[in-house]
Amino acid sequence: MASAAKTHSDPGRRNQTLTPLLRVEDLRTYFFTSWGVVRAVDGVSFDVGPGEAVGIVGESGCGKSVTALSIMRLVPPPGRITGGRILFYAGGEGQDVARMSERRLRELRGSDVAMVFSDPMTSLNPVLRVGDQVREAMAAHRRFTPRQAGERVVPLLQRMRLTRASRRAGTYPHQLSGGARQRVMLAMGLSNEPRLLIADEPTAALDLTVQAQVVELLMDLNRELGTAIVLVTHDLSLVASLCTRVVVMYAGQVVEQGPARQLLRDPQHPYTWSLLRAAPRIDRPRPVRLAAIGGTPPDAARPPFGCRFHPRCRHRVDRCSSDEPPLDPVGDHHLARCWVTMDGVAAGQPDGPL
Repeated sequence: MASAAKTHSDPGRRNQTLTPLLRVEDLRTYFFTSWGVVRAVDGVSFDVGPGEAVGIVGESGCGKSVTALSIMRLVPPPGRITGGRILFYAGGEGQDVARMSERRLRELRGSDVAMVFSDPMTSLNPVLRVGDQVREAMAAHRRFTPRQAGERVVPLLQRMRLTRASRRAGTYPHQLSGGARQRVMLAMGLSNEPRLLIADEPTAALDLTVQAQVVELLMDLNRELGTAIVLVTHDLSLVASLCTRVVVMYAGQVVEQGPARQLLRDPQHPYTWSLLRAAPRIDRPRPVRLAAIGGTPPDAARPPFGCRFHPRCRHRVDRCSSDEPPLDPVGDHHLARCWVTMDGVAAGQPDGPL
């Protein structure tokens, strides 16, 4: 792998001269089960700048959703945060979400930081009209008076591009399509004008046309409102169209992170390279056979020695099975966790960004 001078002291820090909105440092979230300790998130670090869109990608079970839940301190039992810091900078010094009081945590959730889940049907109350649920999201945090909250419901739904918004506000969740329900969830998440929105698979179970509409909506919200976004997804094309930086996770660890354009054009970890090779491309002149990633993700309770990806890696060397590689700089704000130089396999890399 090409060497590069270290540009910052901590792997997760984008730029020490800029104060981030969110800083995750060496986050560890474990699940204590009868068959062992599951290291769902094992030493994850990254930053999110004000107004920035950061994508967290990886296969199912890599720890990306647990990372998002940890930021909100919504990890279900038997899981708990066992180490690290989650610093949210609301002005002045960062406040550690992992050590906040329950009262301060309730003020943070939905007000400064909001989260939109992947399945709006299970997130919305089936016996309440959607307009009442959007109004309730504002009333719970007392940022607006009851009258102001009521007056904001329809404009919020309209801003989410929900057609016939005044009529839809009086309907129940089951009367709406999946795309419309996701727009209602976005309206609830943004109703209190949070500084950070965490979107966990926001386009899951939606058809391609609706997915494109939701992505365009997120882009507009990020640009017009300046809302920082953490996008949790397995869809690299979604990350390419929305995010400025990418964090790639595997087996509870960050294996690569960096600027989206640079990382997708020139991946420096075999796992990222494999994900790109497994994604279909419409910009190639003729069909290219997709490259499957052999094997299965490791058991998070018993991860392999050395590099956690080495049992599935076609480029592994002897050192990969014995020594765990650090997350080190390989370019300008570009980090990777790999002993193997990617220059040696550059001929097989995908040509150009998604």
